[in-house]
Amino acid sequence: MLAFFLFLVAMGLAIIVGVLLHDRASTQAELDRLGRRVKDLPGTEAERDQLALERNSLAAKLTRYRALVDAEAERDRLVRECDRLAALVQGEQGQMERDRAAWAGEVAEKRRELNDLSSRVQYLRDEEALQEVGFYRPKYNLSSAQYKIKLGKLQDQIAGVLRADQAAVCHVPWVVDGSEEKGRKMVERILKLQLRAFNGECDAAIAKVSWKNYQTMEDRIWKAFKAINKLGEPTHCEITSAYVELRLEELRLTHEREEKLEEEREEQRRIREEAREEEIARREIEREQERAEREEERWAEVLERARRELAAASDKQAEGLKSKIAELEVRLAEAHANKERAISRAQLTRSGHVYVISNEGSFGQDVYKIGMTRRLDPLDRVRELGDASVPFRFDVHAVIYSEDAPALESRLHALFSARRMNMVNERKEFFRVSLAEIEKHVRELRGEIEFTRVAEAKEYRETLAMLAAREGPSPGHPTDYLARSTTA
Repeated sequence: MLAFFLFLVAMGLAIIVGVLLHDRASTQAELDRLGRRVKDLPGTEAERDQLALERNSLAAKLTRYRALVDAEAERDRLVRECDRLAALVQGEQGQMERDRAAWAGEVAEKRRELNDLSSRVQYLRDEEALQEVGFYRPKYNLSSAQYKIKLGKLQDQIAGVLRADQAAVCHVPWVVDGSEEKGRKMVERILKLQLRAFNGECDAAIAKVSWKNYQTMEDRIWKAFKAINKLGEPTHCEITSAYVELRLEELRLTHEREEKLEEEREEQRRIREEAREEEIARREIEREQERAEREEERWAEVLERARRELAAASDKQAEGLKSKIAELEVRLAEAHANKERAISRAQLTRSGHVYVISNEGSFGQDVYKIGMTRRLDPLDRVRELGDASVPFRFDVHAVIYSEDAPALESRLHALFSARRMNMVNERKEFFRVSLAEIEKHVRELRGEIEFTRVAEAKEYRETLAMLAAREGPSPGHPTDYLARSTTA
């Protein structure tokens, strides 16, 4: 655009110069013509004077034209200047294009850096939000024994830093009463006081740290570090940042070790609970096996006695005894089959029942517990779950027998893992999901299984009705919902 503008300027100047040259040539020709006329025309004195005036005027005009511009030289100069400016503009445009390309690359790089920083900022904001609600994301993933070893090594490192006098330093030498020795002792006392105060704060924070106050304890250590160093500014004495990082690492390791210990204790409780369930199931199976064996023995004895009676009976009595013996043989066969099933059940260590239960009064609608038991009567386990730990009894929606009950339970848990009520402790087997979804997946895994779709919630509904009768309908006592559920 600039080159085109300069071209137009040059063309305009060339036109102007051409006009000036044409005017100069015309004026010179007119001046020469008048000169000849003055010489050749005899005329009067007045005419000669008039012609002289015209000649002088034209001469003055020609002088002005000559003084204004040497047209040829100015035109050449202007052309050269336009060429130079055009080349300069082209060079500038090329440089601008190169600069624009470089700037575009730099902008793209800065944009990538900005996106990366934005992601990091968002991550840190999420971390801060989690910490504000008491959530701590572990830095390490070790066992409690490994945490103990790592913590011991760190504490040895802290002790080494203290022994090497690297935990706190003074940046200037001090002379007290003209003595460098007194100055050194004064600095030692100041540093010792700073470390005692700081270590006291750190030890208190480490002793009190828990899952819900980790961030508070970390802030406490940082505040103590800044406050103590500010007090030491007049003497140029301070605790080092490296030492603070060591104590913060000790805080992290101590906290994570305590969390891991709690996880391991929870796992031990789970194992003990499973062992208790296994022991109860084993005893039930043994009792069932013993009962079946006794039943078989009893029917065998009765059958044997009937056969002896048949051998000694008369023909008239024999008909009735044969019928009785046939019935006893059927009973003995049933007893033998029951014993074989009990023995087989004892040998199948993974067989059991997967149950689907709800407790609307305790947990609300669309919340179901999916668990597993190896007991012969799975409802014993359901009744046990509805003890004093919850205000109402559980309703049973399905009980599914499986020769590999743990696998079936794990499969259902995996299908609904994203809708666990408790995402931290997987022993809490409650899921916020519709019964229709559970039924659909169970049928896909186990075929046709009978489901009870309506939760009776008898105690809960009777409680609501009693409250409504006593206090009258209110938002806190949904009698309308109770009526709809009862009608349904």
